[in-house]
Formats: sequence, structure tokens, C-alpha cells
Amino acid sequence: GMGGAGGPASSSSAALGCSAGVAASALALGRQLSMSRFGEAQRQRQQQQRAAVAVHGRRGDAVLTSAAASANAGAMADGDADDGDDAQSVDATGKANSLFGAIYKFVRPHTIRGTILGTTAVVSKCLLNNPELFTLALVPKALLGLLALLCGNGYIVGINQIYDVDIDKVNKPFLPVAAGELSIPLAWAACAVFAGLGATIVATTFDPLITGLYCFGLFLGTIYSVPPLRLKRSAVAAFMIIATVRGVLLNFGVYHATTAAIGLPFSWSPPILFITIFVTVFAVAISITKDLADIEGDRKFKIETFATRLGVKGVSLIGSGLLLANYVFAAGLAIARPHWFNQPLMIGVHCLFAVFLVVKTRALETEGFTKGAVQRYYQNIWYLFYSEYLLLPFI
Repeated sequence: GMGGAGGPASSSSAALGCSAGVAASALALGRQLSMSRFGEAQRQRQQQQRAAVAVHGRRGDAVLTSAAASANAGAMADGDADDGDDAQSVDATGKANSLFGAIYKFVRPHTIRGTILGTTAVVSKCLLNNPELFTLALVPKALLGLLALLCGNGYIVGINQIYDVDIDKVNKPFLPVAAGELSIPLAWAACAVFAGLGATIVATTFDPLITGLYCFGLFLGTIYSVPPLRLKRSAVAAFMIIATVRGVLLNFGVYHATTAAIGLPFSWSPPILFITIFVTVFAVAISITKDLADIEGDRKFKIETFATRLGVKGVSLIGSGLLLANYVFAAGLAIARPHWFNQPLMIGVHCLFAVFLVVKTRALETEGFTKGAVQRYYQNIWYLFYSEYLLLPFI
């Protein structure tokens, strides 16, 4: 079953795939380069105000009024962005003004985007290889599967916030439970709904293997956060759980469910096997770099992470090294097995991703590994993660 799975559909979509990969990189680059230093600009405006007041004294009321109006206009032009480091976070950091807004922050939107992109890419790749098997009758089942995955995602990140509330008040005070925007009882209720609804959908829609994998994922997410095990306190156990759920269970489970839904026996295709290995390694990099900005709170509450043990510089270099190895693996595999993949696209786009990673790692070092620089670096890692799934249907 490994032979021709990357063939006609991949080659006919080469141009589209290249555009998608380059566009994804361009989007990340554009967003990063467009971030201005809001706080520095605001401080300069305030210094100008104080200088004007000092020169003109009481007779300078008009000058003071004009300067204040100018400062307010400048702040409005900056979009009311946070002037602290949290503005660079992958999370939604703005204040939640409603229960819906609090729930949206509670499910950690950047992880939701990864789940949606990953699921859509794997299903699309499977159907592009077997277009004659697609029918509209598959759409409701696919949407139910996606809803179940989003519920599982919401449960895992939600239960973590409930048990990490004290740590988050130090590391991520903008998260809704830590910020008091979502009460502990409501957070528990949301987690119960997510877990119950997701498990019910899977049990009534998919086969026992998928149901078992889904429940195993919920179990891993539980023991990651909940005492007495609370395996997130162990750096090794933490990255193994994240890599298993995000890498193996998601990609294998979605692909298995899709092949079963269209009536095919399960057989690994080279692109799906590749993305499963690639994302598992990528998830390891995410799991060790996600704690870079959280060292203060983790040390205070005795949470052992690679960041607390090796420091920001050491972990960021390890994370970038893992991702560079991943890109070398992707290009090398395309060279060794040209009949499995769209070779020019596979090599060219992964080389672009590698260059982007090197540039952003150097930028982190140039900026002195500050908290803001670390958050931008971690944000760029997620951009690369999203881009890989955008590329998958076309390789």
C-alpha cells in the first residue's frame, strides 16, 4: 500500500501547493514584521507631554490639552494593543466581556486552529487520493468528528487551567480562570460538557477503535494535569503525552476514521505516515518551548520543565534543532523516495520553512531572550505548525 499514494493528485496540485506553502510563510513573516513596539511609542509620547508642560507651566494649558489629545489619538491608532509582553502571546489576551468570550479564551484558540487544520488536511489528503469515493453523505459525519475533536481539545486545555490557576496567575494572568472571568464551577461545567459530548459523539458515530483512541486521549489529558499523577510536573512525561496526543492519536485516528467512512481498508499512505512522524517530532518541540515564557511561575510552584532546568537559550536552541532536523528529514525523504511525494514542492517549501525558522531563532538571540522575544518565537513555531498542515494535501 506504500507505492503510488502520492501520485496524480499530488502532481496536479503542485502549483496550488507551492502557493499555499509560500503564502503561509509570507503570512507569518508579514504578521511578525508588522508588529510595532507599542509600549515604546507610548513612552515617547508621554515624555513629550511632560516636556511641554515643564516649559509652559500654568500658561501652557492649551499646549497640555493639545498634547493629551495627540497622545490619545496615537493610542487609538495603535489599536488599543496591550503595551506589555502579553500582546505577543499566542493566546487571546484581551479582556472577556461575556461568558462566550471567556469560553473562547478558555479553549485556547491557537490549539483549536491546529486541531481544525490538522483534521481538515488529513481528510482532504485522503479524499484527493480517492475522489471517486466522496459523497455529500460523508459531510455530516466529518463535521461530527471535528466537533468531537474540538470538544476533546477543550476538555484537555480546560482541565489544565483549573488545576494550574495559581501558576497561571503568575505566568498567564490573562487566561479566563486566572483572570476571574470564568469561575471555577463554570470551568468544571464546561469541561464536563466537552468530555461528555465528545465521547458520546464518537461512541455513537465511529467504530470501537476510534472510540477507544478518543477516550485514551482524554485519559492522557487528565493525568497530565490532575493530581495525584499530574505528569506535567515531569518534563519527560509531559512531552511524551503532548507528542502522543497531538502527533500519533490525532493523525492516525482521523486517517483511520476517514478510510473507514469511505469504505477502504486501512493502509498507511506515505504522506500520512510522513505527517504523523513529522508532527510527533514537532509536538515534542512545541511541548518543550511552550514553557519558555513560564519559568517564573513554574519555578515558584516547583514544576520541572526543560526551560527551568536548561534555561531559555538552551531550550530554544534544542527546539529549533529538532525542527531543523524535521525539515532535513522531509527533504531527504523526498530525495530518497521521489515517487512517494511531489518532490519539488516537498523539498522547496521545507527549505523555505527551515530558513524562516533560522531567521526567527537568530532574532530571539539578538533580542536577548526577553519575554516578548520568547513569545514571538513561540508564536512563529505555531505558524510553522499550521503551515505544515496547509501543505499536506498537495505533497
